[in-house]
Amino acid sequence: MSRCSPLLAVASAFLFEYNTPRIVHIKSKKVGVTNRLLQLGIISYIIGFVLVYKKGYQDFDTVQSAVTTKVKGIALSNQSHLPDIGLRTWDVADYVIPPQENNAAFVMTNVIPTLGQTQSVCPEDPSIKGSNCTDDSSYCSGLKGTILDKGNGPFTGRCVNSTDGVNKVCEIYGWCQVENSSGSGNVINLVGSQNFTLFIKNDIAFPKFDVKRRNILNIYKNDNDLSSCRWNSSDSKGKYCPILLLGDIALAANQDYDKLAQKGAILQIVIDWTCDLDKSVDECLPEYSFKRLDSSDYNVSNGFNFRYADYYALKENDTLRQYRNLYKATGIMFVITVQGKAGKFNVIPLILNFSSGLALLTITVIICDVLVLYFLQARSYYREYKYLQVEGRDAFQIFDRDGDHEHKGTSVKRDTNPTISASYDGHGTDT
Repeated sequence: MSRCSPLLAVASAFLFEYNTPRIVHIKSKKVGVTNRLLQLGIISYIIGFVLVYKKGYQDFDTVQSAVTTKVKGIALSNQSHLPDIGLRTWDVADYVIPPQENNAAFVMTNVIPTLGQTQSVCPEDPSIKGSNCTDDSSYCSGLKGTILDKGNGPFTGRCVNSTDGVNKVCEIYGWCQVENSSGSGNVINLVGSQNFTLFIKNDIAFPKFDVKRRNILNIYKNDNDLSSCRWNSSDSKGKYCPILLLGDIALAANQDYDKLAQKGAILQIVIDWTCDLDKSVDECLPEYSFKRLDSSDYNVSNGFNFRYADYYALKENDTLRQYRNLYKATGIMFVITVQGKAGKFNVIPLILNFSSGLALLTITVIICDVLVLYFLQARSYYREYKYLQVEGRDAFQIFDRDGDHEHKGTSVKRDTNPTISASYDGHGTDT
């Protein structure tokens, strides 16, 4: 039975004992000053940070938005060594691919064209690993029907002269002639693309407050006034212009536009709508910021490029034959992100934030109790006044049968008016 006594003690403490708060008034300079400093810090946090800085007195709504883009600009290229291209003017329909995207726009800055491809047989690209050969019988014929990794078509089994006139390669069946992306002479640069303009039309709404805005502000009275503006971060009016030069976007993102145009890149345009609707709605204005999402430090697959083709058919000997013009396009992808929130005064969040902040004042009690009970020199004396054990007449008793006697709690008698007397050894050391 004696082994069960600890378990009975725990059970009795859980079932038959009750803790009630007790207030002990302690006169101590250290504890008093600590308590007031903590309270001052918490109240300053509630008022200064929660209510004023974070605007805890406002109800908030996140932005909903739609974005459309339009690019304008003309570029001229003169590739006399490429007779299929020669002198060419490039307009928006040539270098914006596709014409419309959701919250994005791609602008081609250079291109490698392969014109007049059709389904036939031709030499494989000699730069592709495994395409080189020396004769028909030993290599290509043994791999007839094989398609190399990164190859342009299945082998026909023949070994033929390559288009560079130096190597011999296996012949393939596919879109011929194959693309020749090696050498800078095949690249057409759209010189002057940094002067292309990107027009961003952004409509936003805060449904909770029935507020709708757009980034074309009332400061632009007509279309002519709007079309003549250009975004300029240092101008009080120009920083709200929705028409941006591509070169200015790269500069604002701390990038070299010429390097971006050479390899391609992904730039993010962030439009931030952070609005205080306790003020005039006309003061709800967009802010533009820019950054590069990819990195120029990548060793593999650096930049941004893709291929696309134009298809057409020509009638040859009363038969239509399909052709295509293949383009390897390199350029800049502009990703547009709209973010923001609006706030307006509401008494409910004010009460909730203030009340939850006041609840933090209980931390001062915990910290001061720890200071009094564990760190001050008179901690044992304060502990006696902090905790008082009282046993009622119906208190649960545990009997030790082995000892044939009863363990009874001893009532603690204390002065009905517990005041720390000056005769206590060490009194005054904490004041």
